[in-house]
Amino acid sequence: MTYVVTENCIACKYTDCVEVCPVDCFYEGANMLVIHPDECIDCGVCEPECPADAIRPDTEPGMEQWVEFNRKYAVVWPNIVSKRDPLPDAEAMDGVPDKLRTHFVEAPGEGD
Repeated sequence: MTYVVTENCIACKYTDCVEVCPVDCFYEGANMLVIHPDECIDCGVCEPECPADAIRPDTEPGMEQWVEFNRKYAVVWPNIVSKRDPLPDAEAMDGVPDKLRTHFVEAPGEGD
């Protein structure tokens, strides 16, 4: 099992999860984070820390696409190991539907 970041992180990018991760398996894009599924130790401490409820276990239905999505971007985006401020419109974007199609940016983030 692994945990993955899902669509609701897009355009929010809260980083509370990064601060509690014992293995530093988060990677930062311009407007979201991903978890490297091969580095995640399945401890689950990140899941309750996400204010947007965007971190889910891969055992939930429909998570296969998110495992591959997280893997794809974890190998090209920089590692992030410390908490930062969320994106300016994070509260307004939390829960907005179809963000993958309408708001996702492939560019990497700042990294640490």
